[in-house]
Amino acid sequence: MLDVSRLRVLVAVARTGSVTAAAKELHYSQPSVSHHLARLEAETGAKLVQRAGRGIRLTEAGRTLAERGAEILGRLDAAEAELSAHVGLDQGRVRLAAFPSALGTFVPRAASLLAERHPGLRVSLTEAEPPEAVRMLRAGYVDVAVIFRYDPGTEEDDIRTRRLLDEPSHLVTAEAAEPDLAAYADAEWIAGCDRCRLHLLEMCERAGFSPRVSFTTDDFVAVQALVAAGLGVTALPALTLRAARNPDVHTVALPGSTRYVLAATYGEPPEPPATAALIDALIESTGTEPSPLVGG
Repeated sequence: MLDVSRLRVLVAVARTGSVTAAAKELHYSQPSVSHHLARLEAETGAKLVQRAGRGIRLTEAGRTLAERGAEILGRLDAAEAELSAHVGLDQGRVRLAAFPSALGTFVPRAASLLAERHPGLRVSLTEAEPPEAVRMLRAGYVDVAVIFRYDPGTEEDDIRTRRLLDEPSHLVTAEAAEPDLAAYADAEWIAGCDRCRLHLLEMCERAGFSPRVSFTTDDFVAVQALVAAGLGVTALPALTLRAARNPDVHTVALPGSTRYVLAATYGEPPEPPATAALIDALIESTGTEPSPLVGG
């Protein structure tokens, strides 16, 4: 049998990249981390770490065990959270991952609503873009993931979603904008995350041109600053402009361009009470009508 505490140490070393960082994250001493790793090697009969300069690195066996260990620990944490939830909404915890502009707009309101209604329920928030948030959801690190899609029909078999918000994209320029992408065919463009960049390319293709992307950044504050400096134009979803609006840019909604914001869960229904309460708070915070979960 593998010791869960030692497995948690190995996963922390894999995630942080060093004994020192793992010790800091776990609030252990460095010798204690090294001792746990040595004991885990003795338990498994496998060499899990090896010296690399002044530090260590995981062997192939160590990486394999760390990957599987992360999944195991995630499931154990999820089981603990669900068990706590069944004790009652006045105890336990619920965990949420959300992309930056959601965290900068409606998610704090949802967390506040939950705290008002269930003061004993602990809420943890983690920033993560949709692909990472879904991985965290499947691994059991979070109970709900706020994600987005540009295609409402895209579903994953094991993920169930509830639509929270439909938001338009906006053209963002340094001068007064017009809602015609073709008018900016010769402009320099600024792109965002991988999904947003792909959506931008698709929009421009429909408008009859391929954009000349000169800058790429996930930071929507930096994107607007680049636009304000006259270095290019971009398209941003409405939530990013609500979260942080640069006063020196002009925006106009782009017809036919919508981003769908969803609350995603993993596992068989019904949802644990704490998870259901969080989803209700998210729905209320966005001002949308409740809709059934899709998928799964």
